[in-house]
Amino acid sequence: MAPAQNTQRSFHRETATRHLFGALQRTRTPERRERLIERIVTVNLPLCDGLARRYAGRGVETDDLVQVARTALLMAIERFQPGPGVSFASFAVPTITGELKRYFRDHCWMVRPPRRLQELRARAAAVREEVEQQLGRSPSTAELAEELDVAPGDLEESIASASSYRPLSLDAPVHAGSSDDLAGLLGEPGDLAGELTDRIALHRVIAGMPARDRQIIVLRFAEECTQQEIGRRMGMSQMQVSRTIARILRCARLALEPAAIAS
Repeated sequence: MAPAQNTQRSFHRETATRHLFGALQRTRTPERRERLIERIVTVNLPLCDGLARRYAGRGVETDDLVQVARTALLMAIERFQPGPGVSFASFAVPTITGELKRYFRDHCWMVRPPRRLQELRARAAAVREEVEQQLGRSPSTAELAEELDVAPGDLEESIASASSYRPLSLDAPVHAGSSDDLAGLLGEPGDLAGELTDRIALHRVIAGMPARDRQIIVLRFAEECTQQEIGRRMGMSQMQVSRTIARILRCARLALEPAAIAS
């Protein structure tokens, strides 16, 4: 729908709502009040249901979200105090969205993470866009954690907690059209001593790299920056970053060959 049509529709909705609330204030008959409230609900249902659909696709049935939103609309009608220049929509929208978020928070976690992680995830989502505008790029976990004044590990844990809404089934396919399921990717108990040896060897290889190479490795594999982001931060072209990463990995593989480790 065109913006002009949306604006016109919103204007008509708000005008009709204002007149209905005016009539509701003047009415003392219970039956008349009930009919007016029903009309206010009917006029504002498109706004209400539209807010519910914004939260669709997050593991909750759309009908459930619509029911929560409509209940919140009734709450907003009961609490709203009409006045000159006061818009019902400006009062109803935060009320409805607040109830939808509360529903997700209180009822939709299959594995409920601690409240602090839920709240930190919400804060991070709100601050991320502001930080992106300041930096002109997507912030790294470390940068976002600094802005939020929290430990990077806590931020990573809060972001990972999003999967607790609806964890994937082990029977789910690895990707569309695949006959392999996620359970097949689970490894058998491994050789912990061998894994520890490999980690120590890798640590030695990374410690022996030039400082610039180590920084690129951290940006790419720890902070998960794109090559373009690394280039901006390191003063390199994307092609140079790609070639540098390829060289680093090639040298690391050679250094980790059994003969090289033994020597």
